[in-house]
Amino acid sequence: MRFHDRGQAGRELAERLRVEQENGVLPDPVVLALPRGGVAVAREVARGLNAPLDVLVVRKIGAPSQEEYGVGAIAGEDEPLFDGRALHLLGLTKADLAPVVERERAELRRRERRYRQGRAAPELTGRTVLVVDDGLATGSTARAALRRVRRQAPGRLVLAVPVGSAEATELMRAEADDVLCLRTPSPFVAVGLYYEHFDQLTDEDVLRALRARAGQ
Repeated sequence: MRFHDRGQAGRELAERLRVEQENGVLPDPVVLALPRGGVAVAREVARGLNAPLDVLVVRKIGAPSQEEYGVGAIAGEDEPLFDGRALHLLGLTKADLAPVVERERAELRRRERRYRQGRAAPELTGRTVLVVDDGLATGSTARAALRRVRRQAPGRLVLAVPVGSAEATELMRAEADDVLCLRTPSPFVAVGLYYEHFDQLTDEDVLRALRARAGQ
């Protein structure tokens, strides 16, 4: 069964998370969306939990000849996280990917400036941090995001996605205190196939969601 769109998926996630919140499991929550697609899901989660919404920009590192094939990811100014198995299969080294990393780092910084517009990043120490995306395929971007948040000493770290591969979902349990994935279809093909409407979002869509949540 497919989600109608990211908004519906976010509302379903919010319903599940609200039960945990009412049971005292998610104190002092802050929702961090992985833009762009994750913002439309996270907006509904933040609304449902009455929590602040912000973004955590992560960029996939694609293979030079197959950009859609992710071999790693970067978050903030952290060192790139590479998928060693993928590098081995493609016969690539980290040095081979240096130009790709440089390009993605530049785009990451551009998005950070555009989305944050001078705002400081939220304080995460001791808080319940919910990292939200619209789906989980290989898990490379989620892993980079979770490790970046973990270094900021949250009280509890949760990854919440509407749909994901069973393999990636299990791998993320080693990175987060809890992983909530509503659906793990098998075989898993691509995140967009599990939505009836999966439009590509723009920077302005992200800013609109952040402004709407800030204004309540």
